[in-house]
Amino acid sequence: MSVICWFRKGLRLHDNPALTAAIDQGMELFPVFVLDPWFVANARVGPNRWRFLHESLTDLDNSLKAIGSRLFILKGKPEEALVKYYSKFDVKAITWEYDSEPYSKERDQRIEEISESKGVKVIIKHGHTLYEAERIFKANGNKVPLTYQAMQKSMSNLGAPPKPKPAPSQLPSHCEPKNKALMTSTKFNIPSLEDLNIDVSELLPPLYPGGESEALKRMKKCLSKKQWICNFEKPKTSPNSLEPSTTVLSPYLKFGCLSSRLFYYELAKVYEGNKHSQPPVSLHGQLLWREFFYAVGALSPNFDRMEGNPICKQIPWSNDQKLLEAWKHVRLQGRTGYPFIDALMTQLKREGWIHHLGRHAVACFLTRGDLWQSWEEGMKVFEEFLLDADWSLNAGNWMWLSASAFFHQYFRVYSPVAFGKSTDPDGDYIRKYIPALSKFPTKYIYEPWKAPLSDQKAAGCIIGQDYPRPIVDHDIARKKNLQKMSNAYKADKEKRGADDTSNKAKKKK
Repeated sequence: MSVICWFRKGLRLHDNPALTAAIDQGMELFPVFVLDPWFVANARVGPNRWRFLHESLTDLDNSLKAIGSRLFILKGKPEEALVKYYSKFDVKAITWEYDSEPYSKERDQRIEEISESKGVKVIIKHGHTLYEAERIFKANGNKVPLTYQAMQKSMSNLGAPPKPKPAPSQLPSHCEPKNKALMTSTKFNIPSLEDLNIDVSELLPPLYPGGESEALKRMKKCLSKKQWICNFEKPKTSPNSLEPSTTVLSPYLKFGCLSSRLFYYELAKVYEGNKHSQPPVSLHGQLLWREFFYAVGALSPNFDRMEGNPICKQIPWSNDQKLLEAWKHVRLQGRTGYPFIDALMTQLKREGWIHHLGRHAVACFLTRGDLWQSWEEGMKVFEEFLLDADWSLNAGNWMWLSASAFFHQYFRVYSPVAFGKSTDPDGDYIRKYIPALSKFPTKYIYEPWKAPLSDQKAAGCIIGQDYPRPIVDHDIARKKNLQKMSNAYKADKEKRGADDTSNKAKKKK
């Protein structure tokens, strides 16, 4: 008899309730990861994130081998791939970590029904977030918490999150594979990126390698800077520093290489007895933001789209493929004509990460600030290229930055010139990511179209030829878009008012 521990996210040994539950079954253990073709066909995953996943699986496999097991890679639809091995492995139970994304919930429901029909006990554990979304819902008076303050109050009512548990140092003998040949069988090996038909030709060496080992090492390095941890305030970090001014632990939390509960309590140890920043700007505050978007995403219908999304303003965005392509520029070069925006998008493509405030700048530029394109289009681009592209956080943040939900001060617009200049006046970040502008005088580095032709020639870059002119005039676009936002808000309010009146009339009947 055996038990399958099905890894999806949660690619770690430490603080892994699903793994603990599998070990506690007292049976031969099969740690499994399924390469699901649905993600290949439907999810937008760029080569950087594929590589991060591959590195994370390799690290997990090595960690499992160190304690007497291995990772078994299965291929195909999970409901078929898993059931295929139920009889072969004489499976009596399967464990997995709860996943709140729409496809995952539908998939898990199917597999739960199939498993139980086969006499396989299903054990589902929560471990990806600090709290369970349903508990937050109940703690908020059976309502979805739509503000950070409501979220904080709900979590306060719940008390401290569960404490993390250490990784097993060795598997009990009953968990070890009885068929020793399975331990070395290449049939279940992790396929290479090339075998998965991933184009790796433009990949640069990874700045943030995937895996639990790297996550713990990175966390330890961050925690060693105790004063920095205590003083950390997210708005006071730089979006365009040459080295990240934040932890860059988000990809590891997204894939579950790092337990959010472990990070929460390790931060608490640093805070203890010291004066420190507070939520929402502190590092604890960043974890609570993650909880907020996870909870709202899990509890709100159509969270990743505008239509049918009850918390999202209905705004008549334009659909201009030329503007959208210039913003996302398929190749690694700038196309909007605004060096700060182009540099951020170039870093995103190359490295799979940009600073939180940099994401604010490019999102505002695409939507209400300049180009008036739908936040859904921007969300899709981030989904493809960010290492930490997380369904709930990605959709939530795009709604926020487009002033479609949560944040409604639409008149606060990021300047594609002044915002970057405030933290990097010399334009070193731009020179790094837009080499064509590297020799431009500092005076014009953020607005190269204003440089005299003689300076352009001296810098070896002619604007309109070697680097584009701005695709929109920010000052003009901003004014037009503010009026569009005002009109959209009024229309949305009237529509909601009409709907409320209609619903009340129906209830009276």
